[in-house]
Amino acid sequence: MTISEWLDEREAEGVDVSQIVLPDDLSFDEDPEETVFFEEINPCGFLCQGNHPFSTVERFGHWYFCRGQDKKAGIHASGMEWRLFTKDKDLAIKTAKSHME
Repeated sequence: MTISEWLDEREAEGVDVSQIVLPDDLSFDEDPEETVFFEEINPCGFLCQGNHPFSTVERFGHWYFCRGQDKKAGIHASGMEWRLFTKDKDLAIKTAKSHME
């Protein structure tokens, strides 16, 4: 079963899937079909291993998975992670960008 199929089933059951956590077997077994958006705030350079605020939008079938760490968390901080599943590509990109402002 794909992530898109699983989300469709949950949605058909009346579950709000916008903030749902994927089962481990689904989240590790499937790569996104497309990365629609990615932005990271990393003033340290590519060799830095610390946490940096980021936003990404990945497409799984007709679903868009937005996730990241809010810019307000700061460089090398933990916490303030967020996620959103939606079928609306424009909403997904707008949400991802808003977490980087």
